[in-house]
Amino acid sequence: MNQYLQKLVKQILFASLFVLGFSATAQKLKLSEPKVEYQDNPLSIETLKPRFSWKLISTLRNTTQSFYEVRVGTSIRIASGKDVTWKGSMNSDQSVHIVYEGPELQFKQKYYWQVRAKDNHGNTSAWTELKFWQMGMKPADWTAKWITVPGQDTSRISPIFRKEITLKKEVRSAMAYITAKGLYDAEINGKRVSDSYFAPGWTSYAKRLQYQVYDVTASLKKGNNAIGVTLGDGWYKGYIGFATQRNFYGTARALLLQIAVTYTDGTRELVETDESWKSSKSPILVSDIYSGEYYDSRLEKTGWTSPGYKEDGTWAGVQILSSGTEELVSMSGPPVKKHEQFKPLKIFKTPEGETVVDFGQNLVGWVLLKAKGPAGTKITVSHAEVLDKAGNFYTANLRSAKQQNTYILNGTDGQVFEPHFTFQGFRYARVEGFPGDLKAEDLTAVALYSDMKNTGNFTSSNQMVNQLQHNIQWGQKGNFLDVPTDCPQRDERLGWTGDAQAFYTTAAYNMDVAGFFTKWLKDLKADQLKSGSVTHVVPNVLGQGWAGAAGWGDASTIIPWQMYVAYGDKRILEDQYESMKGWVGFITSNTRENLWNTGAHFGDWLFYRPEDDNDGRAAVTDKYLIAQTYYANSVQIMIHTAEVLGKKEDAQKYTEMLIKIKKAFVNEYLTPNGRMVSGSQTAYVLALQFDMLPEDQRQQAAQRLARNVRDYGNHLTTGFLGTPYLCHVLSRFGYSDVAYDLLLQESYPSWLYPVKMGATTIWERWDGIKPDGSFQTISMNSFNHYSYGAVGDWMYRSMAGINSDASGPGYKKIRIAPKPGRSITNVSADLETAYGMVRSSWKIEGGLFKLDVTIPPNTTATVVLPQPASRNGANNSNNLDNIKEIGSGSYHFEYTYQ
Repeated sequence: MNQYLQKLVKQILFASLFVLGFSATAQKLKLSEPKVEYQDNPLSIETLKPRFSWKLISTLRNTTQSFYEVRVGTSIRIASGKDVTWKGSMNSDQSVHIVYEGPELQFKQKYYWQVRAKDNHGNTSAWTELKFWQMGMKPADWTAKWITVPGQDTSRISPIFRKEITLKKEVRSAMAYITAKGLYDAEINGKRVSDSYFAPGWTSYAKRLQYQVYDVTASLKKGNNAIGVTLGDGWYKGYIGFATQRNFYGTARALLLQIAVTYTDGTRELVETDESWKSSKSPILVSDIYSGEYYDSRLEKTGWTSPGYKEDGTWAGVQILSSGTEELVSMSGPPVKKHEQFKPLKIFKTPEGETVVDFGQNLVGWVLLKAKGPAGTKITVSHAEVLDKAGNFYTANLRSAKQQNTYILNGTDGQVFEPHFTFQGFRYARVEGFPGDLKAEDLTAVALYSDMKNTGNFTSSNQMVNQLQHNIQWGQKGNFLDVPTDCPQRDERLGWTGDAQAFYTTAAYNMDVAGFFTKWLKDLKADQLKSGSVTHVVPNVLGQGWAGAAGWGDASTIIPWQMYVAYGDKRILEDQYESMKGWVGFITSNTRENLWNTGAHFGDWLFYRPEDDNDGRAAVTDKYLIAQTYYANSVQIMIHTAEVLGKKEDAQKYTEMLIKIKKAFVNEYLTPNGRMVSGSQTAYVLALQFDMLPEDQRQQAAQRLARNVRDYGNHLTTGFLGTPYLCHVLSRFGYSDVAYDLLLQESYPSWLYPVKMGATTIWERWDGIKPDGSFQTISMNSFNHYSYGAVGDWMYRSMAGINSDASGPGYKKIRIAPKPGRSITNVSADLETAYGMVRSSWKIEGGLFKLDVTIPPNTTATVVLPQPASRNGANNSNNLDNIKEIGSGSYHFEYTYQ
């Protein structure tokens, strides 16, 4: 078969090259997607050493960049080669994270830039279109004053602030810098300044408070203008942390705003929040993240954000608030925006007689409602994820979160309502008090999540697996609303670190999460305790006692390293290095003879625990065994990180530590015959995933793991920490057939069981809804919780075969190694990397295995063509005859396959 394979591949390559032609001069090299710090034309870059990235587009195979040239200036004249302040050029194949090395950048200054490149075929691209970035503000640039309502801010009503200004000249440009204690919604001359929501975002407010920058040139004009801002409680002042506390970060909502106006004659003017502003009350009587919003439209102040509003004579003034301890920082993550919209699948009456709307998808956002009725009519929209066994609206799993929006009509025609400072997790909406017949055109469900570009797609011949992928993606969308939350519906919605690290690699396949996690890791570092311990949730609203758990605190090491691998981001390692060291140092300080057997840990959270299991295969896993494996993994990551950063002494120190940690593990948790003292799937998975066992003991341990799965009838028993690696370990040691059996299992506990039960997102528990229609534990039973969706990483890596390579991070080096299995006859996946699109698509038909691969320019790939595994568990995939080294381009492989 190998000779046939080689002959056929050569024929296909020759035919493809003939079609493309060998003339490099006939091809054009183009550059696309030039970005600064992952962003397109950003307005508030903070670093004085921003990084440039771009992608090459070429139809020629084996294309790499041989030279690049970047030019920067403060004028658009750089497009004609004039007023260039810095020119960076190099013979290099690097096209990602090129560091600016020019004259010191000035805060608030706008810079223009372009890039061009040459490839190894002798082609030179044109300059890219003119791009720009603007530097953020330094502390001294903030001259505006914090304003709040007079007296004590004790009302639940959202305050509004207003200022009318007169601009005496024509406006050339105007930049608005805004932040708030609480959430803000800003308008100029009757229009919102942005299409983003929940600004300034959730950070560790006592230490880091983001500000946003908006180009409002088109919103301001010569003459009278008006600025209006509404504030909400948000995470700052509203209920947070299991809804047990308000005012966690502060007691007063406050606004800080300044607009820098430049006139056409070059003169400038600054508009700021100060004592001259006015304040009043809005129609938003209550707005809470957990409870929802209460809005009385009879209290609307028509035209208050437009010039010429005459009713503000009765408004109150403002109170100046002294600055706090927080540091104002530019926004580094993507804003929250509106995305998909859903119309009702059906509107029906429940057995209890309630009017309920089914939108067909469990999502996070809100319902846009259109209504017309008498003034004073109250409409209440409640939200739920599921119906109960009888078909009634089910909210018990929300705990104290009301998830309810109430609107009072003012009697005018065609009113449209949507919340301002709250969001709900729901598929179903109960509508009460609606005047007349409720129709589908009256309601729209709007999904909101951080504005992350979709980067990955996965499909297969199995429709239930495809639905699983859909559910994984929607679990990510719903829980990636500014922070990686654990659930979006009940009175929690916190950034649990364990969940985030378990799901990170899957998240990075589905979406561009580079900016999202860069921002979140800054808060992880900010909230890290002096001891080095990492809090269970970030931002931390649970107190210092909620910290130090294995698998949770390890987010501080796992996520930075995986970001480096996925995006080639060396700076994230530099920025987080002390935080990473701090976590490992905390563990080490709590060890006894190199064993981390102290402290309180979650263990393999929410693992499957079968009843009457007393035969040595129990699913429960020793928490200290788990802790030791994660300790070793974090130390291994420190070795890799120190090597990347050139910290040789640290690398040596951690290498010596790791030897002792693994030796202590073997002595404590492994019998002389190679049996783990905890016989669970998770125990074997973690020991094998993190290479805790001597090499001569690993294959038999994998055999025990596979046998355990078989003994449970091809069911998994793992929880949050074991599940992400289960299928990976099985495939790695030659048991892909077992991994496929787990994936395709439809009965509980399994990934497809919720799919079979009609789920459209990932559940928190394997049996959130039991086969008889009853529910799991009411107190903790989310139906939108991404953790178990971590299997998506295996689906991309093993089923489709798209793998990163840490020796060429950011997919500079790619490994295509699909592992077909069981009844799956085709799999297709693509991934938009920092270098371009990677595709792997295979199918088995007519006794042939057919694989199509696309590799982007400026990268190389190793293709490992699959062979059936031998019965003794050995993996034949790495037979040298089946390994092909290729450059950029599209390739087709085809050969007979048993």
